[in-house]
Amino acid sequence: MPPPQPALATACVHAGENNDPHGSPHTPIYTTTTFKFPSTAAILDVVEGRKAGALYTRYGLNPTIQALEEKLAAIEGAEAALAFYSGMAAESALFLTHGRKGIVCLGDAYGGTLELITSQLPLLGIPSQLLLSDELDRLPEILKQGAGLVFFETPTNPALELFDIAAINEIAHAHGALVAVDNTFASPVNQNPLALGADFVVHSATKYLGGHSDLTAGALMGNKELIMSVWNWRKNLGQTIAPEIAAQLARSLRSLPVRVERQNTTAMKIALAMRGHPLVARVLYPGLPDFPGFDLAKRQMKGFGGMLTIEVKGGGEAASRAADTLKLFALGPSLGGVESLVTQPCTTTHHGLTPEERARRGISDAMLRLSVGLEDAGDLIADLDQALG
Repeated sequence: MPPPQPALATACVHAGENNDPHGSPHTPIYTTTTFKFPSTAAILDVVEGRKAGALYTRYGLNPTIQALEEKLAAIEGAEAALAFYSGMAAESALFLTHGRKGIVCLGDAYGGTLELITSQLPLLGIPSQLLLSDELDRLPEILKQGAGLVFFETPTNPALELFDIAAINEIAHAHGALVAVDNTFASPVNQNPLALGADFVVHSATKYLGGHSDLTAGALMGNKELIMSVWNWRKNLGQTIAPEIAAQLARSLRSLPVRVERQNTTAMKIALAMRGHPLVARVLYPGLPDFPGFDLAKRQMKGFGGMLTIEVKGGGEAASRAADTLKLFALGPSLGGVESLVTQPCTTTHHGLTPEERARRGISDAMLRLSVGLEDAGDLIADLDQALG
């Protein structure tokens, strides 16, 4: 019988931490580019995969990177993980490996992801199809035409729309397609897509996994055989994370549950306060009982996350004025850090879409997306009150 798997908080601290001969509780940073061997037989054992070991850092065969990947796999309950220098690097390697027969992207996605899928991958002969949530009934028909990968975020950016991971897996797998879920917004603290049947989980580790707005990284987790088929693409595209950043990300992961649980709590308090605000037309947050996907959120999420979106009365100009007037919420396009951030999607994440396409996706100019940090909830609510007023 295999040993019991440690809880998330334990895995975040201990998984992947090798026994350093000098007693360090954490894996040291090996900036080494290449590693020496006692014999040709020993190097062949590593090159041909008979033994694990360090070889060449660009390949990812570096102790610091390997320790991080063991931790990343553990926190998502995966057999294997690969670390990349950005979330887009992780996605592009995934799409080039497993999306060549065609990619179906559901709902809203990060602007860079949409550009890659719709504008760049077709230049390589990789077809794509975008489906909004009200078009999901078309998914079986599209998969019958041969698409091999279904990709989606849940919750989505910026409307926090939820997709039923288990139900989509069932449809995709019935047609021989794989499923990849971008779990960046939820984080492994709040949601585990692999446990619900997904084949891959992808993260912009720049966000909650990094958590301090001081590193750029990506991660891909899943079944070992499927993940290792991505390894050559990462190696030859030069997408491997640097050892220094790998160590920094491993450091951040040790505090992941504490940070995200606090952000969950504060985001709920802000959502409740904004729901009753006279200058807020709408609040989108999966933890609110009147949120359209509340029942699904309770079913597939363990926490509701640190992201929420408010729609300001008075339209886009009123939203811009509020964003410009905030003092604790910094105006910036990222998320997941210890500091709270605000962004107006029509000017940042979804600026590249036409007004008509934003409207079709339910993204109004009056929306402000809030990434809740670790500040006091009362102070953040007071900041929103003064900015809205």
